[in-house]
Amino acid sequence: MNALPISISGEKDRHERKNLFLYSTGKTVSIFGTAIYNFTLGLYVLKLTGSALSFAVTLILGIIPMILMNPFAGVMADKFNKKTIVVSMDLANGVLLVFVYVLSNIVGLHLFLIYATTFLMTLFTTFFGVGLEAAKPNMVSEKRLMNMNSISKIIDSVATIMGPVLGGMVFAIFDIKTFIIINGISFIFSGFSMMFINFKLFKHHSNEESSGGNIHIIRDIKDGFHYLLERKSIMNLFILLITLNFFLGFAVTIPLPYIINTVLELGSKEFGMIHAAFPVGMILGAVLVKKITKRISYSSLLTYLSFSLSIFMIIIGFPVMLEGFPLQPIFYIVFYSAVMFFIGTIVALIDIPISFFMQKEIPDEYRGRVISMGISIGKTMLPMAMLTSGVLLNLLPSYFMPIAGGMLFLLFNLRSTTKVNIEITSEKIGA
Repeated sequence: MNALPISISGEKDRHERKNLFLYSTGKTVSIFGTAIYNFTLGLYVLKLTGSALSFAVTLILGIIPMILMNPFAGVMADKFNKKTIVVSMDLANGVLLVFVYVLSNIVGLHLFLIYATTFLMTLFTTFFGVGLEAAKPNMVSEKRLMNMNSISKIIDSVATIMGPVLGGMVFAIFDIKTFIIINGISFIFSGFSMMFINFKLFKHHSNEESSGGNIHIIRDIKDGFHYLLERKSIMNLFILLITLNFFLGFAVTIPLPYIINTVLELGSKEFGMIHAAFPVGMILGAVLVKKITKRISYSSLLTYLSFSLSIFMIIIGFPVMLEGFPLQPIFYIVFYSAVMFFIGTIVALIDIPISFFMQKEIPDEYRGRVISMGISIGKTMLPMAMLTSGVLLNLLPSYFMPIAGGMLFLLFNLRSTTKVNIEITSEKIGA
């Protein structure tokens, strides 16, 4: 009598492992292709125009559509088949790049074509990313959802490290048009791999009246926002993540490169080593997160992590305050590499469990909208933080931003982390 349930369970387990493998393969190809493409394209635009403004426009076109379209992408993910969205957007990126390759051979790879391609790729990638994020709890069981988030973070981090390296090699060895067609094929390969994923392997309780049917963009976005406001635990986590993004931008993203390159006058090689320490730390955090959350209450862990992150932000400014003391460049390299490594580890330990909690707590019919809102607000706050920090760097000593940002983040955490009360038990994140 027990043979049938065991057989069904084993079959589902095989499908789940297959989903996880196909997801990892497809995302690796897609993310690496995008990381290499963005770096290579940036070098090409600089070489083509010699203008930092043109390069900046390319970067802006890679951000603005994401901020504007995320809420719409969330509605689409909640109302339509997530698999259709994910596969079609991946294939659309591939077809777009193949078309650009053909067109560039006819009329040349002009700046306008680069701008239009960047805009459309960002648009497609936004819908792809939101659809895939919202679909994760339906692709694997709750016990493997943490694994999927960790794998995703590792892929992102490795791509951050290797993207510039491989991009530089591609730029030196291949013609930019050749790389465009290679990247287009990689997107098509990723899309085909996503076709074989079962996006409905695990179904969750949902209100059928809230999903499917006609789309009313404004009303649907409002419904998602109201859902978020009514769930205080989820709202508090969103506030924490948005604040984290803001203060990382204010205290680290802008001041650190300025301190290293302008104040301390270290070279690009040294800056690259320090910069690479952050994704390396994130990889460690992604590897350790499940073991740590099994042993420590996440609400308590979050308090310790937030406090530690504040301290690491603050000490970024210390070496600059000691400019009067003669220190060897190796000290700065080791010091800042260690700081960035630990910041990366802490960010991963904060981010992955929060993603896990939101994915399992938010029902299918709201998940896309709620997640997309968080991404949009976070992406909006980061440029604001970077702009504020950049302006203040011209008016105040460079050590002021990391010290002030770290202290403000510390004060925020003393008040807000006590409101965050989530638990991730070992049963829910088992192997």
